[in-house]
Amino acid sequence: MHRGSGEKAPPRAARWSADDAIEYIATTCLTPGTPGTVGVELEWFVHDERDPYAQVDPDRVTAALPDARDLAGSISREPGGQVELSSAAAPSLGDAVATAAADMTRMRAGMDAAGLRLSGGGADPYRPPVRVRDAPRYVAMESYFDRAGPHGRTMMCGTASVQVCLDAGLPGGGPSGVERRWRVAHAIGPVLVGAFANSPRHAGRPTGWKSTRQAVWARIDPRRTSPPAGSNPAESWARYALDAPVMCVRGPAPWQVPLGLTLRDWLAGAGPRPVTREDVDYHLTTLFPPVRPHGWLELRMIDAQHGDDGWLVPLAVATALVEDPVAADRALAATESWDPFEPGPWRRAAAQGLADREMAGAAAACFTAALDALDRMDAPGAVRTAVERFTDTYVSRGRCPADDTPRSEIRDPIRTEAGT
Repeated sequence: MHRGSGEKAPPRAARWSADDAIEYIATTCLTPGTPGTVGVELEWFVHDERDPYAQVDPDRVTAALPDARDLAGSISREPGGQVELSSAAAPSLGDAVATAAADMTRMRAGMDAAGLRLSGGGADPYRPPVRVRDAPRYVAMESYFDRAGPHGRTMMCGTASVQVCLDAGLPGGGPSGVERRWRVAHAIGPVLVGAFANSPRHAGRPTGWKSTRQAVWARIDPRRTSPPAGSNPAESWARYALDAPVMCVRGPAPWQVPLGLTLRDWLAGAGPRPVTREDVDYHLTTLFPPVRPHGWLELRMIDAQHGDDGWLVPLAVATALVEDPVAADRALAATESWDPFEPGPWRRAAAQGLADREMAGAAAACFTAALDALDRMDAPGAVRTAVERFTDTYVSRGRCPADDTPRSEIRDPIRTEAGT
């Protein structure tokens, strides 16, 4: 979601202290304001329509994409060749759906004409993760993640998501306050993982997880992928950022990839050069918690969905539960049995989807609350119909999209730790 952030720029200094960075991050990470703005980021795999196992030439994809001037939002390319549509910031859910849907129509038309298919799903079910883009950021990321195993490369090149972007909220802790919206976004996170789990296969084989994407994220360094715990979201995020390892130091290509250097260490003088404001800003883009404070709240935990309009449902449900105060109360009550800042509920949701009874009960309550809220929000009829259909097909039956894969192809990750 692209818009002006209204961030306050601090005075420049030759070298910042940790306190300087904490103050800067805490005062810019969440932009207070009246809620209502909605955006969505849609990631897709690109497959050849005749051979989904084949690697697709990036130039072929580039030629098939629509002209940026014809879109309300913007398109970017991920390291493994995935394409991402970032919608324009919209004043309501209905407007967000309309603009994103129009852009998706243009994208699909170009892909269809080129013999390519935009495919949903949280993990590429056909191909192993291969980096096809050589931007210095992606080369550095791959080098950084490869030190700890294959999961970082899989995340970069073999996963896709629906990311929901919502305003941070008003100052304080009221029904529309920043602290409450932060809490709600995290509380419903495991429900969104479980209900929309859609990646039981990766690279041609079953993985043992309903959401392989979430399983992969959980295996990456938790200092950059776990939720930043704490009652004050801005302060918690600032300290989280300082304690996270620095992924790369920008400069002449190839960028430096330090070993074991946190931002706090770098600020204390341990890095290759003094830290600038731009370095701090860039470091924040390399942190991937399930809810990222990006000026707004960026909910990043949802598997990409199948079909032309599969993304409507997670966008609508997440928006309704965070935006509508009554639905938010009901969602908090439905999820009070777990701590979303601990790994347990996220892992259960990824492993079992809604086969987990506790997750299924919370999902049923949250979807009912979301449907009621969509009425109060005057959401488009097509959106409500899509949510009703998804609820009837999956949630009311304790199922998720991953369950459409034959049972024989799903192993039990609690008994057999899958190699994702």
